[in-house]
Amino acid sequence: MPAKRPPIPLSRERIIEAALHIADSQGLRRLTMRRLGDALQVEAMAIYHHLPRGKDALMDALAEHVTTVHAEPGGSWQDSARAWCRASRAALREHPGVLALALTRPAKGRAAIAVREQTDQLADAGLADAGRAVRAMRAYVFGAVAVEVQQSGWAEPAGEDDEPWRPPSRGGGSPAADDDFELGLNALLAGLDGA
Repeated sequence: MPAKRPPIPLSRERIIEAALHIADSQGLRRLTMRRLGDALQVEAMAIYHHLPRGKDALMDALAEHVTTVHAEPGGSWQDSARAWCRASRAALREHPGVLALALTRPAKGRAAIAVREQTDQLADAGLADAGRAVRAMRAYVFGAVAVEVQQSGWAEPAGEDDEPWRPPSRGGGSPAADDDFELGLNALLAGLDGA
């Protein structure tokens, strides 16, 4: 008889990955602590050891996961801003099931730290009022991704058998969506440059 494999230890990272899979494949409405426990092969109460506030903490963690973005500083504030916006778009498009959380929950924890780092990068590169610029860029990226996901035909799946939505290619969308995103991004950066 083959040796039984030891169970994989439960961790915050495993919980978040399993929750993202459920949200993307079955929809955020079907993400329950019981369903998450079943996916992880643990009692739902075991999840509370890693997320003491339960489902509210889970929702915050999912939003934080998809909105925590780091980008290397570029040669100019515009290059840095472009890198950040493109990385944010890719992260949000990867998990359309939790896009609603990203749109409605304020940046907390690592996400808030990443926003401060981005603001500091842009300020250090010479952008006046970098805080307002970062808020405008976040609003643009979140809105652009919401429209892109809507136009893709993705809707919250109805059940377990539905296929999760995936971007047409990793890190990028359709050529038209990419062109639209870049056009809007260029207009936004030109406006920030003149502000």
